[in-house]
Amino acid sequence: VQLVESGGGLVQSGGSLRLSCASPRIRNSDYGVGWFRQAPGKEREGVGCVSQPDGLPRNTYYAFFAHGRFTITTDVAEARVYLQINGAVPEDTAKYFCTVGPSYACDSALRGHNYVYWGEETQVTVSS
Repeated sequence: VQLVESGGGLVQSGGSLRLSCASPRIRNSDYGVGWFRQAPGKEREGVGCVSQPDGLPRNTYYAFFAHGRFTITTDVAEARVYLQINGAVPEDTAKYFCTVGPSYACDSALRGHNYVYWGEETQVTVSS
């Protein structure tokens, strides 16, 4: 199994939720992990990503809407990348996807076309 997502669910407006993305590739010296979401009736959009190039510093990028409320963290020992959602709003209701690939798959444009594996969606529902 290359990628397993978990952590979705129902949260009240203003609450917090943490999504997890587990993949053995996160123990590689070079990897990129992206988080995307798709709300009902809308196109998929990038939430953020983390890029770990071999031998270089790790970089994290966020979509404009994610700054200040979303945080991506990495636990290499656990081979997991987390997406923390704080101050959830109903507009955060969506299917969330985790994806992994090479480090260059993650950049500030939050494109999804260079990732290799995509996880099963996890539903996040924010009640007002």
